[in-house]
Amino acid sequence: MAVIAKSRLLWASSFFCFGLLTVLASAIDQKQGLEGEFQAAVAAYDAGHYSEAVLKLENLVQQVPESFEVQELLGLVYTAQSKDKKATEHLKKAVDLNPKSAAARTNLATNLVRLQEFARAEIEFKKALQLEPQGYDASHNLGEFYVTTGRIPEAVPPLENAQRVKPEAYDNGYDLALAYIETERLADARQLILDLLGRNDTAELHDLFAQVEERDGKFLSAEHEYELAAHMEPSESNLFDWGCELLLHRTLDPAIEVFERAAEQYPHSARLAIGLGMALYSRGNYDQAVKALLKAADLGPKDGRAYYFLAKAYSSSPRQADEVIEHFRRFAQLQPENGRAFYYYAMSLWKGRRAQDAKFDVEQIESLLKQSIARDSNLAEAHFELGNLYSDQARYIDAVPEYERTLQLSSDLPDAHYRLGQAYVHTGHKDLAQRELEIYQRLRAEHLAELDKQRAEIRQFVYSEKESQGLKP
Repeated sequence: MAVIAKSRLLWASSFFCFGLLTVLASAIDQKQGLEGEFQAAVAAYDAGHYSEAVLKLENLVQQVPESFEVQELLGLVYTAQSKDKKATEHLKKAVDLNPKSAAARTNLATNLVRLQEFARAEIEFKKALQLEPQGYDASHNLGEFYVTTGRIPEAVPPLENAQRVKPEAYDNGYDLALAYIETERLADARQLILDLLGRNDTAELHDLFAQVEERDGKFLSAEHEYELAAHMEPSESNLFDWGCELLLHRTLDPAIEVFERAAEQYPHSARLAIGLGMALYSRGNYDQAVKALLKAADLGPKDGRAYYFLAKAYSSSPRQADEVIEHFRRFAQLQPENGRAFYYYAMSLWKGRRAQDAKFDVEQIESLLKQSIARDSNLAEAHFELGNLYSDQARYIDAVPEYERTLQLSSDLPDAHYRLGQAYVHTGHKDLAQRELEIYQRLRAEHLAELDKQRAEIRQFVYSEKESQGLKP
């Protein structure tokens, strides 16, 4: 499985460290009897009693507004309370009072990131690094800032500098390896991960090493590393990665076994249920695939990916029609502006009951397909199936524009050319029909194998799912 470094990095939680308070109470006039009050505020902050700390510090800041320590601590307390705008005021004041404090600038920058004021945050992180060019924290924090804001190539130099200063730093090394992978420096990533494994033999490093091997086309090695990670730490994520690697490379029986075991261990994981459904579908176990994907839809009722694969499995096994139709009806209710949801609902009614009931509601299906198109006029599948519905009723004049629109949106669909050609025959346009049928024959010969299409769909699910997960905090 190819690495999803970018997404995991982009959604990483902040790793920035709040700097230690410097020389506590050194600027407070002991004759005023304020040092004890400040020390009590520090103790309250350390104990997590933030409201108590705020009361003491708000009183102190009135009496000694030019105290760096008081302003800094009050800003940190507000940050701990998620009062980021209030925190910024005091952290900025602390920087003004002590502009040569790299820790103060880091604290301010971190708070600005929380407020999504990235331009200002970058300035402060860079100034912190200027103050401590050989310091680990300043380099690491700037690198993590670039990671958080998605500027991966820019993250590499400061992360490298931090790694040189502190080669044993696990988090920095891990994220630097991810950045190497994202920037296609696979040899550097491989060597760094091996160095890290020499110090910390962890499951997540084996998982990361598997991503390097996958990206480098070494699939057997990648599968081995994913398996090793899953055995060392059978987490939901590691089992998912291992199962997906087997699935991507069509090792279907082992993939099913891994997903079944993982789904039993993590029964509330929608993506494991989807993975199991895809593996069963790829193996041709359509009834079981439908069951697994129905469960996935229950676990993530708004997740369109579960319904996408459910629709595919259901088209090969319409035996569970009532339950499937109800799930697609619910999806359309949950997402009333989603054209694909109405398309799925229409197709579940049509495909599921056509073989069982010759009196299925054609008007309802037509209405749902039109609603699908009204919400997403670029949904080629909806236009194509609406054309098919019209053709089945010998409404060829109505069918033609739907097929034409289908091919405007996706010109390489052999079946659409064939059905359009047939509609042209029935409407008396024999020359146009001949052209479409010739295109159909050519595309049919050139068209990608269904197996390749399945792999692409599976790969897209795997990558999009890993994108949504983000880095470990």
